[in-house]
Amino acid sequence: MGKRENFTADRIAGFKCAAGKQQSIHWDGKTPGLGLRVTAADAKSYIFETRLHGKTLRLTIGSPDTWPLETQWRKDKETGEKVEHHRGARDEATRLKSLTDLGIDPRQVKADQAAANTAKRDETKRQHKTLGEVWPDYLKVKKSKWSTRHHLDHERVIDSGGKAKKGKMKGQGKTVPGVLSPLADVRLCNLTGERITDWLNSPDIIRRPTQARRAFTLLRAFVGWCSTKAELKGIIPDGACASRVVKDTLPKPAAKDDCLQREQLPLWFEHVRKLGNPVHSAYLQCLLITGARREELAGIRWFDVDFQWKGLTIHDKVEGERIIPLTPYVALLLAALPRRNEWVFSSPTAESGRLMEPRIGHNKALVAAGLPALSLHGLRRSFGTLAEWCEVPAGIVAQIMGHKPSAIAEKHYRRRSLDLLRMWHVKIEAWILEEAGVKQPKPEQAAKRLRVIKGKRA
Repeated sequence: MGKRENFTADRIAGFKCAAGKQQSIHWDGKTPGLGLRVTAADAKSYIFETRLHGKTLRLTIGSPDTWPLETQWRKDKETGEKVEHHRGARDEATRLKSLTDLGIDPRQVKADQAAANTAKRDETKRQHKTLGEVWPDYLKVKKSKWSTRHHLDHERVIDSGGKAKKGKMKGQGKTVPGVLSPLADVRLCNLTGERITDWLNSPDIIRRPTQARRAFTLLRAFVGWCSTKAELKGIIPDGACASRVVKDTLPKPAAKDDCLQREQLPLWFEHVRKLGNPVHSAYLQCLLITGARREELAGIRWFDVDFQWKGLTIHDKVEGERIIPLTPYVALLLAALPRRNEWVFSSPTAESGRLMEPRIGHNKALVAAGLPALSLHGLRRSFGTLAEWCEVPAGIVAQIMGHKPSAIAEKHYRRRSLDLLRMWHVKIEAWILEEAGVKQPKPEQAAKRLRVIKGKRA
């Protein structure tokens, strides 16, 4: 270190950079290690220099414009005590010197403090995250693993409502708030079992027990996902979605038993076939005759339909994929549909390009026929029930419907070919059509019809 002289405000203002140099350092004679660096451009800054672990350590304290030489104090209004208002360069140099004398690197202390401050800010930000903020991120991550319908259910359950549906006039067709929407603004850290219980006990939720139970199931899956993410782990209190919460609040779900009876088939077919939309009409009839799940059937593409070898590939939610027989009547229904895009059950108005909401047409047909309410899943249940009239082996029906094998023999010793399934499936279709009074296509008529259609589209 060079010449030392006690710093004063006037001396600091008068210090200059030596001629021919990029910078000069002037050292304070009062405080060890404190210096003032002056550049050729007359930029000044306080510095601190010492030896640490055998090496020279130099740190910049700051500009004299922002750092006073001596610490400024003020009197606390409440206690009357003298408290630090603005630390001076000399006291800062003394603090740094005390650290280095103990073998502590002030740079590491600063880095640790910055990391602690960052962690504190991040934790505060974490604790302020709400369900409504994190839910879209959850949907984005899971979208590729979910079906379109399942993803839509997650969007609707937390939707705030009030937005008009596409194609509706202003003020009409507005959506109803989702069952989970009252919790959208709740912080995840406040999502306790008590808070969820209060939500389930609210009047609006009590009126919709089935939807509430479904929303609770979706919420519980979301909570499980949060516990696997480092940035979200530990925010939601333990036991927030314990099964006892919903058990103690909502009534037990009643087993659904909606199903078409044998004597109801004529009326059902008559009014479903009269629907103005041929895609809706074909879809509903195929849903009954194949016993497929709603989204499985709606999601088939034209390359899934094999008219030559009479097979229909269905993307199964259980096994991943299954091939069922393409029965004569179903084949004619599909062959008559317009090929607008890749989807068999296409829709020119839907954003996805395929049929999304067939319940509207189905409900209209039920009302016109004077039949009781029947869900789309009830059509699947109807297939399994009506098949018993044909004395079809239970394993055959289960394989066509995509049910997981329930017995050891079914799971390990039954590998039924498509031809064997077709023999029974054709019998089921023929029986249903006969009971419904629908004319069944003859094999030669079906083949001729398909050849004509194929030739036109070739």
